[in-house]
Amino acid sequence: MNPTASNRYLYFVVFVSGMCALAIEMSASRLLGNVFGTSNLVWAVVIGLILLYLSVGHYLGGWLADRSPKHATLYAVLLWAAFLSAVVPLAARPVVRLASQAVANLDAGLVVGAFVSILILFSIPVTLLGTVTPFAIRLAVTDVASAGTVSGRIDAIGTVGSLIGTFLPVFILTPLIGTTRTFLVFAGLLFVVGFVGLWQHTGKRSLLHLWMPAVVTLLALFVMGGRGRAALSDEFTIIYEGESPYNYIQVQEHTGGTRYLFLNEGQGIHSQWHPERIIYNRTWSYFLIAPYFNAAHTPDEVDSLLVIGSAAGTIPRQHNAAYPGIRMSGVEIDPQIVQVGADYFQMNDEYMPNLTTHVQDGRYVLNQLDEQYDVIAIDAYRPPYIPWHLTTVEFFQEVDAHLTDEGVVAINVGRTQTDRRLVDALTATLGQVYPSVHAVDVPNTFNTILVATRQPTTADNLRQNATQPGLEQHPILQNMLTAGVQYLVPATPSDLVFTDDHAPVEWLVDSIVLNFLLNDDIDVLR
Repeated sequence: MNPTASNRYLYFVVFVSGMCALAIEMSASRLLGNVFGTSNLVWAVVIGLILLYLSVGHYLGGWLADRSPKHATLYAVLLWAAFLSAVVPLAARPVVRLASQAVANLDAGLVVGAFVSILILFSIPVTLLGTVTPFAIRLAVTDVASAGTVSGRIDAIGTVGSLIGTFLPVFILTPLIGTTRTFLVFAGLLFVVGFVGLWQHTGKRSLLHLWMPAVVTLLALFVMGGRGRAALSDEFTIIYEGESPYNYIQVQEHTGGTRYLFLNEGQGIHSQWHPERIIYNRTWSYFLIAPYFNAAHTPDEVDSLLVIGSAAGTIPRQHNAAYPGIRMSGVEIDPQIVQVGADYFQMNDEYMPNLTTHVQDGRYVLNQLDEQYDVIAIDAYRPPYIPWHLTTVEFFQEVDAHLTDEGVVAINVGRTQTDRRLVDALTATLGQVYPSVHAVDVPNTFNTILVATRQPTTADNLRQNATQPGLEQHPILQNMLTAGVQYLVPATPSDLVFTDDHAPVEWLVDSIVLNFLLNDDIDVLR
């Protein structure tokens, strides 16, 4: 192979390896995010360790290139990187399952152990990919006078590959084929590139490496033969399973006809539907009582609703039943969840023609709307995190501009039995914008509904509205108002107020979760 052609192929190898390295990073964050979430803490750990692995790879690549400056050595390293890039997500899959069970069982040791184990698994293939750039520079530089030009060209090519590797899995491959198959696609590409290069320099000896794709194929068939998440029990059937740019989505149906929306590998139920039932004694139903913190409020006065984080439509469906014909707007960032809601949860024009759904970030849509609402419900909740930009004083000022004179905002907030720091901080934040804030602890959950009112109000208003004449004609509201009164708790603001400049929501939630997992004496709610 002539030197010019050899260098051109080296440039292509650098491009592909740079693309695969970033694709692995993005896919690794997705693999971890299915269980551990996508908080800044998770991203910081993933990015930091990937950079560490690449740094070690750069050092080892330079060392190895000086001791064995042969193209065949580089391509052999590339084949091993490809093989391990394919094996790691397959090996990590049962660890992810174990982590999911550990989260459900609140086993702190297993949760941390699984997180660390998955990150360690990625160390070898990423480190091997890190060796490519210095090795390629060593092989490509034949004249010291052009060393700067060659190294600069290789760095630039590798960076362009990394840029493509950042966007390709997120916007195209993962939504189409899923996280694990995305790993396999990039690993396969890497193997083909390495194999062709090795064939050019060693001929038939390169065939000795064909055991690698054979092993990966067998392992993939074995590991990926089942579904991504098992049904809850024999009484449940998985009726939908898919992956979007944002979530791993699954719908399970109970033999009694109830459907549940699960996102990622977490244990939270994000929507629920039954053909004959509307109320399920879960968190969503408590949004119905929010307007009744206003004095002498009647069902006829609730005409409009905005839901930020509408998922598959449980909150709109319940409001549509309680207030027939109410004007509703829903905001959901994941278009595939919206489609699932239409297909499996009756969130469509046939059953809710009065619902308009916007597929976009909640705060962005809010600032595009020119309408006002009696109730704005915020349930953009991915246990246990709330997007920080939906928690600040500035955000609630924007919400306030879209409320009617007696409008209310209700937000779902996580807590534990002994740690209410997030609830108290959001109470303080809401108190910067609204004259009154109230709290209802949803029974048998880790959730509190905070309700803020534009008018000065008291908890006694809810009690009085729960006994108003004629309420028996609205049994859904009557039952929920009775429950709301029963589970009223004092709203106690802390000294922490979230702003766009300073909103340590994830830091606070991480601390709450850690304290909860490490507290062996806590009485876990089920």
